Amino acid sequence: MNTENKIRAELLSLQDLEYKNFHSKLMPTVNPEAIIGIRMPILRKYAKSLAKTADADEFLTILPHKYYEENNLHSLLIEPIKDYDKAISLTDEFLPYIDNWATCDLMSPKIFARHTDELFIKINEWINSEQAYTVRYGLGMLMRYFLDEKFEENHLELASKIISDEYYINMMIAWYFATALAKQYSSAIKFIEQKKLTPWVHNKTIQKAIESFRVSPEHKAYLRTLRLNLRK
Repeated sequence: MNTENKIRAELLSLQDLEYKNFHSKLMPTVNPEAIIGIRMPILRKYAKSLAKTADADEFLTILPHKYYEENNLHSLLIEPIKDYDKAISLTDEFLPYIDNWATCDLMSPKIFARHTDELFIKINEWINSEQAYTVRYGLGMLMRYFLDEKFEENHLELASKIISDEYYINMMIAWYFATALAKQYSSAIKFIEQKKLTPWVHNKTIQKAIESFRVSPEHKAYLRTLRLNLRK
């Protein structure tokens, strides 16, 4: 049995049909037949046992995968890689095959935190991609690594200039700005006041910020006054 079939058989042995039925409803972009149904703690445990083995190295060369969980496993096997260039290379190879928000948001190699200057260059490439989940991934990395001590206001400009009809891109832009309102309010609020976001993203940002426990009641009250009336 080759590596791909061996790993697939091991994943199928971890199947939870009840979880499959539940999880399938959360990912409308994924064919339910492509979902095995494995709870994330169990998949993480399996990934940890497989990491740094010859089978893991070979699995990372096999694309595209058949199952959603194989894609998630791929993400989890990239995460612990300690060589930045290798992690970036594998991420770049994998991004075009991502077809859902969950896999996209899962992958975050730990080594990225030590190479934020280089990572920022990659983020600029990713958010200018024509592939929806590559753009979403770039925004996710911008949110994860550049809203704290590495924050600069021009990062908000980068995100605000992304115009898309893709729901999962627009949701990530809103998530990014809602998080910015929690962490960098004085800079982020200007983008809401000046209506620099598309109307849908503008209102979704406000909604997500109001739902956040990290945004103060005073800021939430003000944000409510900035909602746009989108009714025609």
